[in-house]
Amino acid sequence: MAKESMKARERKRERMVVKDAAKRAALVTILKSSSTDEAIVAQKWDAMMAIQKLPANGAKIRLHNRCGLTGRPRGYMRQFGLSRVTFREMALAGKIPGIKKSSW
Repeated sequence: MAKESMKARERKRERMVVKDAAKRAALVTILKSSSTDEAIVAQKWDAMMAIQKLPANGAKIRLHNRCGLTGRPRGYMRQFGLSRVTFREMALAGKIPGIKKSSW
């Protein structure tokens, strides 16, 4: 099990990403414009400075997938939202519908 502080930190990052998403998207569209006009270049510079002033944990790249039950950061299965260890335990116990141990 992951420490509660790690799980809480990840939840905080998720909230920050949602909160800053619209502002970041607007600034990124300004930065990605291909115009070379001097007014646009100055606007791009201001947008770049504004992005740098936003909190780093508000960036989507900072998020890390974690198991929904244990908080394990490695071996994450996106389809189920669980780590491989938790997935195997639940599948063997019959707690995941449609999943059973294969044998041939």
